[in-house]
Amino acid sequence: MSATSELEPARLGPADVLRVGLGGLRARPARVVLSALGIAIGIATMVAVIGISSSGKEDLLRRLDRLGTNLLTARPGDTLFGEKAALPESAPEMVRRIGPVTAVGATGAVAATVRRTDKIPDEVTHGISVQAATPDLLGTLGVGTASGRWLNAGTARYPGVVLGAEAARRLGLDRAGGQVWIGGRWFVVLGVLRPAELAPEIDRSALVGWDAARRYLGFDGHPTTIYERSADDSVADVREVLARTVNPEHPEEVQVSRPSDALEAKAAATGAFTGLLLGLGAVALLVGGVGVANTMVISVLERRREIGLRRSLGATRGQVRTQFLAESLLLSAFGGAAGVVLGAAVTTGFALWKGWPPVVPVWALGGALAATLAIGTVAGLYPAMRAARLPPTAALATV
Repeated sequence: MSATSELEPARLGPADVLRVGLGGLRARPARVVLSALGIAIGIATMVAVIGISSSGKEDLLRRLDRLGTNLLTARPGDTLFGEKAALPESAPEMVRRIGPVTAVGATGAVAATVRRTDKIPDEVTHGISVQAATPDLLGTLGVGTASGRWLNAGTARYPGVVLGAEAARRLGLDRAGGQVWIGGRWFVVLGVLRPAELAPEIDRSALVGWDAARRYLGFDGHPTTIYERSADDSVADVREVLARTVNPEHPEEVQVSRPSDALEAKAAATGAFTGLLLGLGAVALLVGGVGVANTMVISVLERRREIGLRRSLGATRGQVRTQFLAESLLLSAFGGAAGVVLGAAVTTGFALWKGWPPVVPVWALGGALAATLAIGTVAGLYPAMRAARLPPTAALATV
C-alpha cells in the first residue's frame, strides 16, 4: 500500500455484529434478564389473548358445525292489544307441509310444577318448567339421552316424564327410574337428556307426552315453541314463510328466530373483548420497550471508555451505532421469544382445561416477533446514536 493511499476501516460482517452484540449483553446478565422480562410479559399477553380467543372461536365453530345452523324456532308474540298470542293447535302439522322442512318438533307450556316429593310446597319450583312435547322433538333438536329413553307413541300417553339436563341436576336425579310429583300425581322419570345447546330452555324443563299433558295436567293443546329443521340452502326461504304457515290469519303474532345466531353473536362478542385485552397487552409491551431503552441508555453511559477505545482503534460511528442497535434488537428478541413460548403454553393449557382445541394463529406468532423487533429498533435507536456521537477523546477521559 502506498503512503498516499487512504486507510479503510475494517468491515463488520453479520457474524461480527452478532458476536459484539452478545458480548455486550453477557457483561450484564441480571439487567438483561429483567429488561427482557418486560418484553416477554407484553408478548406473552398478546399471544395468549389471541390464542385463547382463537381457541374459543374454533370451539364455537366446531359446535355450530356439529349442531347445524338450519334450526328455526317459532314462538307466539303479542297481539295488537298487547296480550300474549296463542299458536294454532294445527301449527306443527302445517309447518311439516313446507317442502324443504325435514323435521318438526314442538313444546307447549303446562300450568303445573314439578317437585321431588309431594311434601315440598308448590311455590318451590327450582326454576323448572313443565312442558308437553311431541315425540319427534328430540330428533329435531339433535339431542340425545344421558340415561333412560325418550318419549314414544306408547309412553307419551301415560304419566311419564323426561327431564332436561339442568332440571335433573336441580332435582337431584341423574338417571332414569325415579319418580317426581307433577300436577298432584306421581310421574315416572323415563329418561334424562344431554344438554341442548341450541335450546337451553329444554335443559330447564320436565317434558311429558302431548296426550298425557292433556289427560292429566289440563294442557290446552296450543304449542308455545315450534322447532323446525330444513335443508341448509333453504333456511332463508323457510324463514320467510314460517310465520305465515304457523298462523295464516295473524302472521305478525309469530316470532321466528334461529338459535345458532346466539352462538355466532357470542363469537363476535368474544372478538370485541379480545380487542380490549390486546390493548392491555400492547401497553405492557410498550412498558417493556421503555425498559429496554432505559437499559441501553445506562449501558452507553457506563461504557463510555469502551466506546472511546473502539473509536481510537478505528471503529467508525456507524459500527458503534450498529453494535448498540444490535444489542437492543437481541435483548428484545430474547424477550419476544420467551414471550411467544410462554403465551403459546398459556393458550394450550387454558384451552385443554376448557376442553377447547388449542389454536395459536401463525400470524399472531409472526406479528409478535415483528412487534418485538420494532420495539427493539425504536428503543435502541437513540442510545445507539448517542454512543456513535461520543468523541473518542472525551470518552477516554471519562473516569
